[in-house]
Amino acid sequence: MFLVFSFKPKPGYALDHHPQTAARDIKKPLSISTQKSWFDGLIEKKTDSEPIKIGLVNVDDHVKHAYDRMHGQVETVSVDFRPVSKELKWESFFPEWIDEDARWHQPSCPEVPMPRLDDYRDLDVILARVPCGSGSEKQGIRDVFRLQVNLVVANLVVANGVTKGGGDRTVYVVFMGSCEPMQEIFRCDDLMTRLGDYWVYKPELRRLRQKVQMPVGSCQIAPLGRLLTGSRGTQRHSMAQYSTARKPNDSILYNQRVAYATVIHSSEAYVCGAIALAQSIIQNNSTADLVLLHDSSLSPESLGGLRAAGWRTKLIQRIRSPFARKDSYNEWNYSKLRLLQLTDYDKVIFIDADLIVLKNIDKFFAYPQLSAAPNDKVLFNSGIMVIEPSLCLFEDMMSKRNKLLSYNGGDQGFLNEAFTWWHRLPTRLNYLKIFKNQGNPDHEMQKGPYTIHFLGLKPWACYKDYDCNWDMVDRHIFASDSAHKRWWQVYDAMPKKLQQYCGLTKHMDARIRKWRGKAKNASLPDGHWKINVKDPRQYHLND
Repeated sequence: MFLVFSFKPKPGYALDHHPQTAARDIKKPLSISTQKSWFDGLIEKKTDSEPIKIGLVNVDDHVKHAYDRMHGQVETVSVDFRPVSKELKWESFFPEWIDEDARWHQPSCPEVPMPRLDDYRDLDVILARVPCGSGSEKQGIRDVFRLQVNLVVANLVVANGVTKGGGDRTVYVVFMGSCEPMQEIFRCDDLMTRLGDYWVYKPELRRLRQKVQMPVGSCQIAPLGRLLTGSRGTQRHSMAQYSTARKPNDSILYNQRVAYATVIHSSEAYVCGAIALAQSIIQNNSTADLVLLHDSSLSPESLGGLRAAGWRTKLIQRIRSPFARKDSYNEWNYSKLRLLQLTDYDKVIFIDADLIVLKNIDKFFAYPQLSAAPNDKVLFNSGIMVIEPSLCLFEDMMSKRNKLLSYNGGDQGFLNEAFTWWHRLPTRLNYLKIFKNQGNPDHEMQKGPYTIHFLGLKPWACYKDYDCNWDMVDRHIFASDSAHKRWWQVYDAMPKKLQQYCGLTKHMDARIRKWRGKAKNASLPDGHWKINVKDPRQYHLND
């Protein structure tokens, strides 16, 4: 017995309801054997009086008529929703800045209309036509209507997957068309099969439920309390109108394997930074594992220090950044993609080795992939990211690394094209040590950051006495004695055996003295060159 899903649109017939989306013919029908397919469970459970109920999203009447001809076996219902306003652009949902500290008037996101979910109950399958969006293959797709269709499908799955009794039921998704669904919402791990231009998914309801709870863009930070409790309540930003019933202990963090991770490759320049990072996490009483990925450039001595600091080390083969210049600082930064191979964990918070943690941040494991703090325009900063490891996603990223252009040649540019739909973490979680405000001449840190991301010259490459970024005019924006002091507080709290990995080399000391001399000759007005340096490391230089 075969169930044949088949239709052939008229030539030139527009399948999508949006002017940005080009019509595409689907020439191959979806033929599925009931002996082998994802329909097995459905057909076994359904009786002659209970046909398979399919919700149709963004498809034309030709598709509906094709299924309606399967009398008694299939019942179809067309899902009605108002297309998102043509006036809204991707930038409308991903602003560079929002008032994260607003108490009375919370930032809001533009409306993305959803269907009345209560009108579409007991669906077994959601069948949807994926808009292709606009743009070239060298860029990620940033199309609002495409996002809307994916969110409509996701909300329908969640609404129909949560039963009145609080349990879960399986709802399948079939996407049609040559353009794949958004992997940020529909994971490759949930892809059961691909047959021609049909993509068949069995979504994991828990993860998808969290996705529809998120704001539609970085225009708002998701309420952390709801993510921590795993609430199934309505989230007005994504218009998820599903049941509020939930099971006991249904927490996003419940029984999940989590870890902090960092990556070191190509040199030992960041060994000290990684040691300080691990110690800062431990000093703030985190219970998560610490995992460090490294290539063969690290010596046994350095690996010993990193392990003593708390890292579980894993050897990797580094990955070259195809758009980076040879011997540039980011030539091998695509090695971060190896984080996706950490499948011993459900969630990983990646942290660059030039950060320290100032307070416990374990609660941010509640956020889904990909969550990060904003950087510039519609982009995020990859210095801290919430990642969900996946082998198939790693393979997908590897297949795209030579296609998607990176604006900076490194991992941040690539990841922003691979994950155009991302979730905003507070900027205080990735506090960038950069000072452009003229009203803060001493570059005092703001109150309340969770971390400090040390841009410019790193603290361990300076004397303890002050931030040596002050010695270079073009690096003044990265200079802050208050931030510098916080790093050295972590250092002073380390065991003495770890402090030896943060010593000065003769080359580092010579560079500091050279630029102190230039600052003195230029009589730089900040006056740091006048400080009588007392850092004992200057008397015990490493070869």
